[in-house]
Amino acid sequence: MKSLITLGLACVLCSPSFAQATKKPATGAKPATGAKSGTASKTAVSQPVVLKNAVDSFSYAVGTSLATFYKEQGIKDINNAMVLRALNDVKAGKPRLTEEQVNSCIMEQMQAVKSEKASAGKKEGVEFLAKNKTQPGVITTASGLQYQVITEGTGAKPTLQDKVKVHYTGTLLDGYIFDSSVRRGQPIEFGVTNVIAGWTEALQLMPVGSKWKLFIPSELAYGDNGAGADIKPGATLIFEVELLDIVK
Repeated sequence: MKSLITLGLACVLCSPSFAQATKKPATGAKPATGAKSGTASKTAVSQPVVLKNAVDSFSYAVGTSLATFYKEQGIKDINNAMVLRALNDVKAGKPRLTEEQVNSCIMEQMQAVKSEKASAGKKEGVEFLAKNKTQPGVITTASGLQYQVITEGTGAKPTLQDKVKVHYTGTLLDGYIFDSSVRRGQPIEFGVTNVIAGWTEALQLMPVGSKWKLFIPSELAYGDNGAGADIKPGATLIFEVELLDIVK
């Protein structure tokens, strides 16, 4: 069984019945001191955390770690009461979800959040590719990959089993160069299947000596995950690729 933290979060994310609990107003509450006459203070006073022993410190650290991780993933809606319920259920040996359900639930929610974050980039890419396919010399394959021949080589075409040597420059739709072997002055070698799907497809179509411009939709690039700081989720990418050789 995974950690209690993971199970608790699964309970939060998985079931539709786990709606965020609404807070009931306290009865008989007095206006905070310093509030204007006739106006109750709307700002709750945060009480300092008192960590009396190692167990308190560990428990607070567990909660901090959990909250920080999922905040970084873009998870905003967490029912604290259900997290506590899950902790207690597991401690009592009566978890409501199996390990398989836990993993499935968390992965589904994480993917949903990723898809939401990627939606703007995907929309921009779809609009760009729709216009780009009408440009002279641009060819669109069945997968959605688009390419434009700059120079057509006369050598052999790589297969999935081959290793190739290439020069390339990668840009975003706004023209920002996020990576370039040309700038580094050093070609790169790799297996045809060890790169993003758009590259794998294009390389098998390119004779050695060719230089093509590739327009790669998100689903053939890094998808909803993005890559590094520059390639955002859902990004469509543009590459100039020169196939120098098939490495023996």
